[in-house]
Amino acid sequence: MMQLGELDLPDRLGRYAPPWATQLAIGLICAAIAIILRSPLEKLVPGVGPFVLAFPMLLVATLLGSWRAGAVTGLAASLHIWYFVLPAHHNLVRNGLADTPRAIIAIIAFAILLLVTDGFRRATIGAMRERDRQLAERDLFLREFDHRAKNNFAMVAGLLDMQRRRTADPATKEALAAALARVEGIARAHAHLYRGSADSAGTDIRHYLGELCAALADTLPAQHKIEFDCSADTAVLPRDRAVSIGLVVNELVTNAAKHAFVGRERGTVRIDFAAHGVGWRLTVADDGVGLPGDRTEERNGALGRRLVDAFARQAGGTLSAESDTGGTRFMLDLEP
Repeated sequence: MMQLGELDLPDRLGRYAPPWATQLAIGLICAAIAIILRSPLEKLVPGVGPFVLAFPMLLVATLLGSWRAGAVTGLAASLHIWYFVLPAHHNLVRNGLADTPRAIIAIIAFAILLLVTDGFRRATIGAMRERDRQLAERDLFLREFDHRAKNNFAMVAGLLDMQRRRTADPATKEALAAALARVEGIARAHAHLYRGSADSAGTDIRHYLGELCAALADTLPAQHKIEFDCSADTAVLPRDRAVSIGLVVNELVTNAAKHAFVGRERGTVRIDFAAHGVGWRLTVADDGVGLPGDRTEERNGALGRRLVDAFARQAGGTLSAESDTGGTRFMLDLEP
């Protein structure tokens, strides 16, 4: 009934007909339905009251077209019942008073139902408009926040890049470049997941990882001739969790491009997100030179590994790594 009360037909059809015409049409249609269905109902349930169908149709008419439509339904149905149904057919003047009290009670009940239903309809429409206003304000706030966040990311990235170009120390230049890549990774995750969408149900991780792989392929330096193999099962995850997964992917792929293919011109990085047990597993693997023994810490560096571990915890997962002469594999096991 709440959805029916929100269906304001006179307002929605305002471009085609004036409100009074829509209300009149709704009232007459509902009255016609009550009149047409009365005879079959009388045959199915003998002795049913003559006004029994008028009440629900008055309710429907009021919800769809306000009290005016309900009043038309009640009036038209009552006149039909008075003239054609009650004794002394085809005569507006009653021969006796037997049906007068029943008609008066029905009219009073019509009026009460009309007032209560119209009050409910007004309250429902008012709540719906307030909800729409709040949603519009929220969307405006999100767009403003998105715009400011993009500007802040761009400003920080610009400052880091400018400082990187100015410094002559190789170690400082490398540290600034790493910081710039991480800022760009966070900005990229934000751009993919918060770009004006008001959908708060979650993020399609398959679509998101596909876009992220394409973005990484475009932004990695040209000397890293890396091919990406990205696959993912369909899963909807909360936005914050998807952001953390994207940051893990960004950090691992960036480090693979930097360290995994030393002395090689080409390489492949595989990103896979698939169901694993009751949860999911994210795998980021390369076919690089690998590392002898358990030295995956050297791949990421102390800060890089701490960042990956932090992002993994934010995603609600456990990170593990394997490395051999066939390459390095990082697995992030995620609970449901």
